[in-house]
Amino acid sequence: MNARVITFCVAGLGVAAFKFLHLPLPWLLGPIFACLAAALTGIPMRGIKVINDAMRTILGVAVGATFTTALLGSMVGMWPTLLLIPVMTACIGLLGLAYFHKLWGFDFATSYYGAMPGGLQDMLVFGEEAGGDVRALSLIHATRVMVIVVALPILLTWIWDADLSNQPGVPAATLPWQQLALMVFCGLAGWQVAKRLGMFGASILGPLLFSAILALAGVLEHRPPAEAIWAAQFFIGMSVGSKYAGVTMAEVRRVVTAALGFCGLLLVLTVVFAEGIHLANLAPARETVLAFAPGGQAELTVLALIVGADMAFVVAHHVLRIFVVILGAPIFARLFRAPKEIIK
Repeated sequence: MNARVITFCVAGLGVAAFKFLHLPLPWLLGPIFACLAAALTGIPMRGIKVINDAMRTILGVAVGATFTTALLGSMVGMWPTLLLIPVMTACIGLLGLAYFHKLWGFDFATSYYGAMPGGLQDMLVFGEEAGGDVRALSLIHATRVMVIVVALPILLTWIWDADLSNQPGVPAATLPWQQLALMVFCGLAGWQVAKRLGMFGASILGPLLFSAILALAGVLEHRPPAEAIWAAQFFIGMSVGSKYAGVTMAEVRRVVTAALGFCGLLLVLTVVFAEGIHLANLAPARETVLAFAPGGQAELTVLALIVGADMAFVVAHHVLRIFVVILGAPIFARLFRAPKEIIK
């Protein structure tokens, strides 16, 4: 059987199992755990990149559709916490570099780009060009995203009593077809335009900008329906879990174990920054945790949508983090590299 078909079926079983057991976020966590378990047992797993990217456009439209003039005005007051994003990114990079390089013995390029909390594809490209271990980088970043996505719902439920069973939207049947057509246009056109312009995170940011413009103009009046958000969760979860395909026990013992330890450090650092910001009365604690958690932009957007967080606050901080990492990572890699190593 085709690996993609197997992956799809396994992810579907994960959703069914989570629903049967009444576990939270079945459309996101179900595929993650099912595909992870299948990958670790040697079952061939493979995601569908085009569909995964297409699903991310739904999240971009969902965020952009929430924009209002009042919301834009409130973004001006975010500057104190936005200034802390580069600080936290630098702390993560320095801590992670020492952790992977000194404690686990990874080479400098792998340690540095494994520590950087950027997008998976970007860090793999930079790391490969620098002579790093691409397989190790892939597993480190997949583990980072998975642990953050799994840990945050627990924290949100335990500390803030968040209701993770909230409907992410209204049923598609209740929305006017013209609004649904506008959402499809914003998603596809925004994605392709942003891609042609070379924008990072094009599949999310392009649709976000297109839908935000139409929302501010009063043309787009609704967010994507619940069915679309569930589909996005499903394919994102399937993509995260299937990245462990072909992992060996040697890689689990060294790379995945090292990545899990790093994730523990990341969670502690996130809580420290969030608590400091909360005590300084700069932002609500729940939004701060979602904004500063160094997970995947798409995955954290899903969580923010479900718990009803301030989308503009969360997305603005993640966009800045990715921007800082993509622009700064290659520069700082050359400044802090080991003297005997040459980064191409």
